[in-house]
Amino acid sequence: MKLKSVFVPALIAVCSFALFTGCGQNGDGKTAGKKADTTAKTKGESEEADTLGIVKSTYPPIDKAKYDSLLKFNAHNDTSGRWPVKNQPYPLGGAILPFKRVVSFYGNLYSKKMGILGELPPNEMLAKLKGEVKAWEKADPKTPVQPALHYIAVVAQGDGGKDGKYRYRMPFKQIDSVLVLAKKAHAIVFLDVQVALSNIQAELPLFEKYLKMPQVHFGMDPEFSMKDGTKPGKKIGTYDAADINYVSGYLANIVKKNGLPPKILIVHRFTKKMVTNYKNIKLRPEVQVVMDMDGWGEPDLKTGTYRYFINQEPVQFTGFKLFYKNDIKKAPHHMLTPQEVLSRYSPYPIYIQYQ
Repeated sequence: MKLKSVFVPALIAVCSFALFTGCGQNGDGKTAGKKADTTAKTKGESEEADTLGIVKSTYPPIDKAKYDSLLKFNAHNDTSGRWPVKNQPYPLGGAILPFKRVVSFYGNLYSKKMGILGELPPNEMLAKLKGEVKAWEKADPKTPVQPALHYIAVVAQGDGGKDGKYRYRMPFKQIDSVLVLAKKAHAIVFLDVQVALSNIQAELPLFEKYLKMPQVHFGMDPEFSMKDGTKPGKKIGTYDAADINYVSGYLANIVKKNGLPPKILIVHRFTKKMVTNYKNIKLRPEVQVVMDMDGWGEPDLKTGTYRYFINQEPVQFTGFKLFYKNDIKKAPHHMLTPQEVLSRYSPYPIYIQYQ
């Protein structure tokens, strides 16, 4: 599948649409580059963090029998033996997945080109989100829907900036605005990070004050993690399992220290090299990991991407991204409906993102 780059140097234009005409190119383009640089903190540092004070959670424990039943249901008659994922820990009380399906709108309030979250006026956007929630509830009456706003908090850009890292950190006041919008819609919030030439260890801690809030979760985008120093937009980036484990460990410590329900961690993916050593990804009771199929294109293309990079490399939960514009560019010029997604994919994606 061919890389389609329309890279634009301007700050606000450069984003999931500007760098590859969408967060996730159409296809499984090959990513050349050095082996992923595993710059996660040392095991000793993580263990030291685990010894910090722990606040007892006030959330009731999950119903384990129901949890197991829902995992089996969402496996969607899988015959490969990969789903549900075996030997995963039960989550802490207050877990959202798989008790609810999350349906989110993705984007940034500064730009109409980065996704539906910023494309429409706020009230119109929230009304559209409500409509999508109802559509998913109708398609799968067994699974309640949790609405969400998925906000790009660090944006890869074409300009190196003062520190040469080719990323722009959005002001906290914009995150505050998203939190206000989310409250109106009874939605949770995801803060998404495109590190570019920075790294996840430098960017994640900046959002700790928000991640201490029970309704705030996190997303990490390998597409724009340029470990070999290539400018974002020139090729697809990568994360290793060690990077993902750093993030989940960091989130787990926040959960334990603040008595929170589990955090959901979204990891975007649409090529093999975007996530290396997936078998080494550690699962924790405090964090629910979603591998989100982030590619755009016609239905058959998306089906293949989901099969090879999501179904065949199981981690814990799965997600699926739908593009209002990019999915209809080629024949049959059709964006999959909720009913079609559920009929096509095994396991059922429990996280749905619209851009």
